[in-house]
Amino acid sequence: MQPNAILQIIDQLLAGNLEPAAAAAAISSGGMSADLLGEVTLDLDRQRRCGYPEVIFGEGKSAETIELIVRRLIEEGGEALVTRVAADKAVPILETLPHARYNATARTLRVAPLQNHAAPQRHGRVTVVTAGTSDLPVAEEARETLDWMGVDVTLVHDVGVAGPHRLPAQLDKLRGADAIVVAAGMEGALPSVVGGHVDCPVIAVPTSVGYGASFGGLTALLGMLNSCAANVVVVNIDAGFKAGYVAGMIAQRRRRSP
Repeated sequence: MQPNAILQIIDQLLAGNLEPAAAAAAISSGGMSADLLGEVTLDLDRQRRCGYPEVIFGEGKSAETIELIVRRLIEEGGEALVTRVAADKAVPILETLPHARYNATARTLRVAPLQNHAAPQRHGRVTVVTAGTSDLPVAEEARETLDWMGVDVTLVHDVGVAGPHRLPAQLDKLRGADAIVVAAGMEGALPSVVGGHVDCPVIAVPTSVGYGASFGGLTALLGMLNSCAANVVVVNIDAGFKAGYVAGMIAQRRRRSP
């Protein structure tokens, strides 16, 4: 158990926020499994169990709550990742945490600890592909997630099936990847086409891009679920974070395998 974690438990004990028995249990078990921050119960044991710290879903949370969570996460020594943060909510956070990084396209906020930590060792390679530029917000969410996970990521823009000649020109960026994320709206055909060119898992992300009959991404979702490419699996509509996270886990495990 890290000394700073023990000191945090002692601080909570001295402040009267933690019973002696709970403090002893936390130290003997290796640390606090959760931290109560107002209406939020923060999972501090996630990295030990799952390999990565808890990622915060920013939608529906106030800027003050997000800042409180982020500060607690970086106290643990890791980089905090918050998804679905609206631009107006990011402004006050960036004012109080000037070292934070906000991606307005992805709507992600990342904050590294102020202390000098060695850059994490990078494992694996994932390519993120968009059918069109309208799919870029979802693709950027996936790319930011992968970068936060320590995976080398390449972004390939605008190679949808409406212009089929564009994909072959980018195949060198797809082949050799450990996993590929494909974000597409409209009829959602691109993941099947990509899947027929590569020997790795393809994580398809239907996006809510298209006219009325696309039903906010439902048409693309159903099309991807019915893909005849055996290496294509599908996540939820606009779920760039989920696609990036799953692809990153595949890439990391594949590269770590003997």
